[in-house]
Amino acid sequence: METIAVDPDLYAPECAYSPDDWQSETTSIGSSIYRGLMDNGRRYQSLSNKEYCIPSDEQQFETYEAGHLVDLIMDSDRANPLFRSPIGADRERPLQVLDIGTGKGTWAIDVADMFPNATVRGVDLFPPPVTWMPPNCVIEVDDVLQDWTWREQFDLIHMRNMIGSFNSSEWNVVYQQCFEKMAPGGWIEQIEAGPFITSDDGTLLADSALSSWGPLMQTCGDRAGRSCDIVLTMSESIQNAGFVDVHEKIYKWPIGPWPKDQKFKEAGVVNCQHWMSGMEGWCMWLLTKFGDPEPWTKEQVHVYCAKIRSELKNPYYHAYHKARRVWARKPMPGEVPPRSSKYSSGSARAK
Repeated sequence: METIAVDPDLYAPECAYSPDDWQSETTSIGSSIYRGLMDNGRRYQSLSNKEYCIPSDEQQFETYEAGHLVDLIMDSDRANPLFRSPIGADRERPLQVLDIGTGKGTWAIDVADMFPNATVRGVDLFPPPVTWMPPNCVIEVDDVLQDWTWREQFDLIHMRNMIGSFNSSEWNVVYQQCFEKMAPGGWIEQIEAGPFITSDDGTLLADSALSSWGPLMQTCGDRAGRSCDIVLTMSESIQNAGFVDVHEKIYKWPIGPWPKDQKFKEAGVVNCQHWMSGMEGWCMWLLTKFGDPEPWTKEQVHVYCAKIRSELKNPYYHAYHKARRVWARKPMPGEVPPRSSKYSSGSARAK
């Protein structure tokens, strides 16, 4: 992949936004499902009996917002930065769109605005703090590991930021249900950001806390049965579910304002805040339940996150991590899919 050029004139010693700027003023609703389950000072969903490793609270919802902005900035040169699947409004019936793991519902709402004749459903285990939605957008609380009860056949099923949500067999269930509820010719699309942080110019030291993040999350995720490998395996898993015409796009997501290019610089500033607000939620459950070499205390997690935050503010670390977007099509009736392989003849790398 192409190296991101470094801005030689950078002087800002830390990210442009402080965590306080991103705190939500959303007021919790006094129902049991909104209250969720509290653990180590964070709120988790209470709909599913299965423990979920990412919190569902105001701080995490703001993290989702930052991640959404990074997605948009990285594809800001496209007319439609929300997805790459080639669907449009020029068809006989209105589009049916499903957003799995909708979080705060921002992506679903944006798609509903872009396609006013479409019906967009967002689904998650925890109800998001949304006070207004377009009339063609519906946010539902449900568990996608259970049998799907939607009567619609979907033209686009979208997922993102689902790393750590399921084990490998559960991922197979989700992809198979996507295939079965997809309209022929419909598309599945997923984007995930990997946890491994690196630099192209050696500025990120091997003994830094940032360098330790990816291997630590991988080890603890494997122990918990929530492997981070989905970033690498989702192409093959989606194809194994029956989808064809598989495409992928790999991104470098900079962390911090160090890039010279304005798009990458803007993405880096927002992604820095994405990490600042999100890292505790990403690691608290994993480290306190499945820490290496033994479960960590909450205080140890706080100290580790403080080290990460300190390094994120270092302008001399030209750090980034990779994200991968995969989109694929359900074949039409009678269409013979290519033989299954990691990258079939119908697969393509996008620029």
